[in-house]
Amino acid sequence: MKILITGGAGFIGSHLSDRFVSEGHDVTALDIGGTLKVKHLLSNRQFRMVKGSVLDSDLVDSLVYQADLVYHLAAVVGVEHYVEDPFKVLTVNINGTQNVLRACWKYQRKVVFSSTSEVYGKSEQVPFREDGDRTLGSTHVDRWCYSTSKATGEHFCHAYGKMGLRYVILRYFNVYGPRLDALDAGRVITIFFGQAMRGGPLTLIGDGKQTRCFTYVDDAIAATHRAGLEPKAEGQAINIGTDTETTMLELAEVVKRASSRPIEIVHVPFQSVYGESYEDIPRRVPTVEKMASILGVKAKTPLSVGIKRTWDYFQEQQPSKPFASVSA
Repeated sequence: MKILITGGAGFIGSHLSDRFVSEGHDVTALDIGGTLKVKHLLSNRQFRMVKGSVLDSDLVDSLVYQADLVYHLAAVVGVEHYVEDPFKVLTVNINGTQNVLRACWKYQRKVVFSSTSEVYGKSEQVPFREDGDRTLGSTHVDRWCYSTSKATGEHFCHAYGKMGLRYVILRYFNVYGPRLDALDAGRVITIFFGQAMRGGPLTLIGDGKQTRCFTYVDDAIAATHRAGLEPKAEGQAINIGTDTETTMLELAEVVKRASSRPIEIVHVPFQSVYGESYEDIPRRVPTVEKMASILGVKAKTPLSVGIKRTWDYFQEQQPSKPFASVSA
């Protein structure tokens, strides 16, 4: 089978590429980024890297035509982008998704769309069910542009579905693991890792009581892989994650233990990090019944195990060990 993965050289995309290549499939990865996360695949005849953007409609059209199955993972992600460049977030995530979906509908290719837990916004209907209501803040708050862009992508999936497109929507909950973002950037885990490798302190935004459900990448990939192959998943939005809740303070303690260093943990106000255009979410917990019943997958990697594996990966990437000073 020929698999097209937009964003295929990124974090989740590189792991998904690994999975399909290991099974003997031909994988084409479309990505504007570097090849660091897929460098081990570049010499493999079953893997092809295409440098380009999902905003290039002609390129997307030609690649979708050549594929049997499409995974659309390409997007602008990361809190720093939400608040610094909302125009880019909206443009890539909405217009790029339209290009992919249009081509998939044109050539009748099944597509798995990568959405996010952010679509639930600040809903208080915890745990979040796939058919639950969404609650967002004001459009004056840039923090909500990413949620809006991904929800718009979901709406386009459903709209094309009414015209015959086969699709699956996956809402990821805080996926982490080896090949995650650069240290000090992107997500809380890599920010904590960057701080820990310099000897700390780990900075908790606010009181540290906010909770998230962290999903190890192997578990997320098992579900993602299955979503493209399981007919019962078509037309569904499915939460991908674990329902085990972890506070930011607990996460900081897990990172501290993984580092084996006497690191201090300090608290800083939201505004000092993200400015006034940011709102935080106190709890984000999914229901995972559909992931288990439709995809046959349950997240099984304990946070302590996943964090240690991820920490060891980043340690191995540093040119000078231990605990080299790094920059984003």
